[in-house]
Amino acid sequence: MDDKKLNSFDILGVKVSAVNMDEGCQAIEDAIAKSNKSYVCVCPVSTIMECQKDQEVLQSVNSANLVTPDGMPVVWLGKSKGYRNISRVYGPDLMLKMCKISEDKGYKNYFYGSKSDVLGKLQEKLKELFPNLYITGTYSPPFRELSGGEDNEIIRMINESNSDILWVGLGSPKQDLWMHKYRDKINVPVMIGVGAAFDFISGAKKQAPKFMQRIGCEWLFRLILEPKRLWRRYIIGNALFLYLIAKGLVTEKLRRCKTHT
Repeated sequence: MDDKKLNSFDILGVKVSAVNMDEGCQAIEDAIAKSNKSYVCVCPVSTIMECQKDQEVLQSVNSANLVTPDGMPVVWLGKSKGYRNISRVYGPDLMLKMCKISEDKGYKNYFYGSKSDVLGKLQEKLKELFPNLYITGTYSPPFRELSGGEDNEIIRMINESNSDILWVGLGSPKQDLWMHKYRDKINVPVMIGVGAAFDFISGAKKQAPKFMQRIGCEWLFRLILEPKRLWRRYIIGNALFLYLIAKGLVTEKLRRCKTHT
């Protein structure tokens, strides 16, 4: 994955790669071929807003080799900046497409994150969809801070699997921070943080209908299903996102007016 070959655009300080699904998958395959310890962040509006609150999260996302536009508002902003070929590179869709490519090309896949029962169902579903998919292992970490010894054991297990792709399903921003922290210690060509993809593909959670995804209303579907957990992220976060984008546009317009006077 060659950062210099990927165009990117800025959204509130976050560098998003101006790619579509095919380009994103090709970049991942390039990383596997070069074995250069890359990682991929999927980037919806919620991740951009996490970056506004925490500089460490911003650094983690901006240090990624690929930051995919996972969210229609992100895609629309990319198109407004002149990137006409950009399209949504949604975590679950990216995972399914790369699993198909992995089946065809023999790439080895490891799955880290979520709960043990979800990982079991995920493995069953992926084997149903891709009978020849090479799954080297799965691991569900405890929902607490790990000790140094536990960290080392997890790294050893992953490294000994000789995997090509490490799928990380810890949710954002936890997965972004984790990949940034362990990139140099984990000997896998590419790590990909895919948020709730494990839950969606396994059937543990329902996905929004495709038409809601296309019009940028997936957040509403998820909010209806999990209001207590997600209300702050989507109601407050989305409103603040729109305010900051509008503020930036007004500031830029005023700057241009001053330049021309």
